[in-house]
Amino acid sequence: MAEHPIESIMSTALENIKKMIDVNTIIGNPVTTPDGTVIIPVSKVAFGFCAGGSEFGAPSVSTPDGNAKFGGGSGAGVSITPVAFLVVNGTNVRLISMTSASTTTDKIVDMIPDVLDKFSELVSGSKKEKKIKFQDEIDME
Repeated sequence: MAEHPIESIMSTALENIKKMIDVNTIIGNPVTTPDGTVIIPVSKVAFGFCAGGSEFGAPSVSTPDGNAKFGGGSGAGVSITPVAFLVVNGTNVRLISMTSASTTTDKIVDMIPDVLDKFSELVSGSKKEKKIKFQDEIDME
């Protein structure tokens, strides 16, 4: 059975969409800053596709090759939205979101890395202070 004209239309449109969208569209190419920090963009990609067609006239009305007259078309739309950036600096990895947190839960989850960093600094800072105080007490005796 011969290929229907709509198959050709759909195939061409899908091949062109495939050329536009690849994995580097979602997880972008890393960018390295002069201080060695690596920034990786993360995006949300959405696309839609539509194709349709119609055969015209009665079976007796046909093209010179004997097929019925056919009209068709296709369309596609693509939306790319930046979502976040992964920032890698040495052993420190941070996710910087481009969207604002909409609920209290989202805000708390977004704050967790900062709170852990501050807590870690506080704990390591208090250990240093205790060591210095202890050393000063030994020196005074």
